[in-house]
Amino acid sequence: MSTGSASLTVRGIDIEIIYKNIKNLHIGVYPPLGRVRVAAPHQLDDEQVRLAVIQRLSWIKEQREQFKSADRQSTREMVTGESHYVWGVRRRMKVVERPGRAHFELDGERLLLYVPVGTTAERRRDLLDRWYREQLRNVLPGLIAKWEALLEVSVPRWNLKRMKTKWGSCNRETGRIWFNVELAKKPPGCLEYIVVHEMTHYLERNHDERFTKLMERFMPNWRKLRDQLNDAPLAEEEWA
Repeated sequence: MSTGSASLTVRGIDIEIIYKNIKNLHIGVYPPLGRVRVAAPHQLDDEQVRLAVIQRLSWIKEQREQFKSADRQSTREMVTGESHYVWGVRRRMKVVERPGRAHFELDGERLLLYVPVGTTAERRRDLLDRWYREQLRNVLPGLIAKWEALLEVSVPRWNLKRMKTKWGSCNRETGRIWFNVELAKKPPGCLEYIVVHEMTHYLERNHDERFTKLMERFMPNWRKLRDQLNDAPLAEEEWA
């Protein structure tokens, strides 16, 4: 009989299982990335939960696709007055049109965008994406070095990309870790949680009981940070 929490992967989808004193199994899909969480009665084992998830797989995929569609529809206009999150803080953007190099700056609670007159919204969005990547590249080396020492592992390669359903990923064969660019919008602790999560995969491939125990040893508050990350606003709420 399983107790506590566990994780499994079904058809490429990571499933978090919480065993509770309840009568019926419940499956939930949560924004912004379509995280799947199952609340299961204590009398069910992991294999029974897996079968239940497979039976609801089409519904789960449908819910996850809705979150993806919502993200695709949130096109930024990139004009003065929009809000953008930077390290978990909501900042109003001000666009300053002037000659010279296009770039972003933080000014108190404001996010300033300096661009030449006539710069398109597409170009402005590209500048914002590059700026977010720069923020991550400034802090990730220090975080990785810190946890390399604590976990006694080495990260040979890491990079950034936009991912629809994951905050990070680890390829154990190549050793490369990928981080979602969206992490630059989230509180710093959330980024550190993803660093530890992905580096822990060097020690344990699966999201099983051993992985959970390792996370609890390295980062006792990891569940709080995970929930903070996954409960963050959807993309379209960030600039409405």
